[in-house]
Amino acid sequence: MLNAKKADYPIAARYAARNLWSGFLFGLGLIAFIDETVFHQLLHWHHFYDKGTTKLGLVSDGFFHAFSWFATIGGLFLMADLRRRNAWYPLRWWGGILTGAGIFQLYDGIIQHKLFQLHQIRYTVNLLPYDLTWNITALVMVLVGMLLLFRTRPIKIKENG
Repeated sequence: MLNAKKADYPIAARYAARNLWSGFLFGLGLIAFIDETVFHQLLHWHHFYDKGTTKLGLVSDGFFHAFSWFATIGGLFLMADLRRRNAWYPLRWWGGILTGAGIFQLYDGIIQHKLFQLHQIRYTVNLLPYDLTWNITALVMVLVGMLLLFRTRPIKIKENG
């Protein structure tokens, strides 16, 4: 991006970062929402915080749920702005979604489950298959997301002269 002005770039390149962050927030919020809905509410496998009472676990789930919705809605507001500007780049946006979802899931599986031990995926079972499935799925999402982001990165324009 040597000495080029913003106007010299195609609209997709000018809004590449916003497409990435819109998808990232949406992906992070969506995977957190799915985690909360499926594993916390429907299957009752755990709460966000399992080291206290059930009441505290439910309150922590409420905060987790609110966080996921703020991220999801924030990502959608950014996407709506991109569409209004005719600058929405769906492939880059999907790269952001997969990267955000995968990073959140890796963070959850490694930091929250193992390092901080806030909760486990499930209790009274052999955790290895669950942990491997959770973290390998997350890693695949990150790798595919990063591949899409790499393929849709803005091209540098060199000024003649």
